[in-house]
Amino acid sequence: MAKEPRRLAGKIVVITGGGRGIGRALAQALVTGGARVAIGDLDAPVAQRTAEELGGGTLALSLDVTDSAGFTAFLDEVERRLGPIDVLVNNAGIMPVGGLAEEADAMAIRQLEVNLHAVIHGTKEAIRRMRPRGTGHIVNIASVAGRVGYPHLATYSACKHGVVGLSEAVHGELRGTGVELTVVMPALVSTELAAGVKSARGFRISTPEEVAAAIVDALRFPRLDVYVPRTIGPSLALAGLLPRRLRDVVARLIGNDQLLVRADRAARAAYEARAAGSAPAAEPVVRETAAPEPGEERAA
Repeated sequence: MAKEPRRLAGKIVVITGGGRGIGRALAQALVTGGARVAIGDLDAPVAQRTAEELGGGTLALSLDVTDSAGFTAFLDEVERRLGPIDVLVNNAGIMPVGGLAEEADAMAIRQLEVNLHAVIHGTKEAIRRMRPRGTGHIVNIASVAGRVGYPHLATYSACKHGVVGLSEAVHGELRGTGVELTVVMPALVSTELAAGVKSARGFRISTPEEVAAAIVDALRFPRLDVYVPRTIGPSLALAGLLPRRLRDVVARLIGNDQLLVRADRAARAAYEARAAGSAPAAEPVVRETAAPEPGEERAA
């Protein structure tokens, strides 16, 4: 007998890095489905604009995920305004491209703070809030780079391997508690992070909306592993059966080993500068749009 999908209407969902890209697309899908969404983003004006465009009572708050105390305070504020958090999506991330030897230590540390430690902290906070209630869902956004190491993406790959390992371990810890955990592993997605990067032969670049749809499906039908596109999962499983030398040959044949090496630096310049220069906003910005009246059409 097929399982009944879990309802998302009325659920309180928090998305870090929700102002742009995958986070924004997911917020859109959830608001359309009747969820109450809170987005946190380092770029407060972008978060504010996104909340206004989404409508549906969307809450926008300034958030620097590397500030653990501030992250906790952000979640406290969401619960004060909207109620207990049902879903936390650890989505915020940065992806600088370049050889490891040339990478500045400050950038390596920034990636570890944003892409890994913030996910660890967010996951801890979610568990502390959800486990006593016996319900909730944590979604950690990793990457195919969490399963495969990519040249010129070494620190990012290390971070995402960490997110996958974290998620698998915590999934075991949460068994029987009523709290679900999902780790999402997209390949290239058409967002700023992938600017100037072409896909490997035989693979296409996904849209943020496709990733959002996969996440919504995992919230309705909980499972641990989510690959986007879905064919990535079986491809990695098959590759895992091959000897290392043969895997390397296949990677060269499809161009997987040169994806980031050949990235268009000019096309990535604006994003790389923003990632490198990211810093907490001087003042927190809060914006809440009016909630729709009962029966009122929600923003699409």
